Amino acid sequence: MELAECYKTCRTYRRFTQKPVPRELVRNLVDVARQRSCGRNGQGLRYVSVTHPENVEAMQPMLHWAAALPKEIGTPKEGEQPVAFIVVTKPGDANPVISNIDLGIALDAMAITAWQQGVGSAILVAVDRAKIAALLELPEGLEVSVVLALGYPSHKSILVPAEKGKPLAYYVDEKRDYYVPKLPLEAVLTEK
Repeated sequence: MELAECYKTCRTYRRFTQKPVPRELVRNLVDVARQRSCGRNGQGLRYVSVTHPENVEAMQPMLHWAAALPKEIGTPKEGEQPVAFIVVTKPGDANPVISNIDLGIALDAMAITAWQQGVGSAILVAVDRAKIAALLELPEGLEVSVVLALGYPSHKSILVPAEKGKPLAYYVDEKRDYYVPKLPLEAVLTEK
């Protein structure tokens, strides 16, 4: 898949088949992220791969999904939940500006690399950090930043042109496929 097309089709997915994501693919996602650019080459991010079924199941209630959608639409039900996670952590004393940029770069790299293998993802920020840290027995000094949920999508997520004067909130149809309005290039680009 051409890179531009990969970026265009790599969307957030919230419902998954229950086919396991290979452990080696999850390891590869972290390997890609660790090699990406990072501020001052500080390499402060740490990753926890969660692929064992009992840990994946234990994490499910610690995640909060799609605040812009009603819970019954935005939250995956049993049988459509993610099958793996990558928990991204950082030191408690990390520079917030640099570490947040590093997080964005790493998450994007992992999501795009996963999508090239047909694995969808959702970047989850609304999570129970303390409970996740306890479950995963994180070393003192590391804090949970973000969780990347992974699985093979069981729904579609489609870009549509934003309509003038209408909200940019994503919406779903009767099949629970997602539609994501995007502004036209002319609305976000100024050329001088």
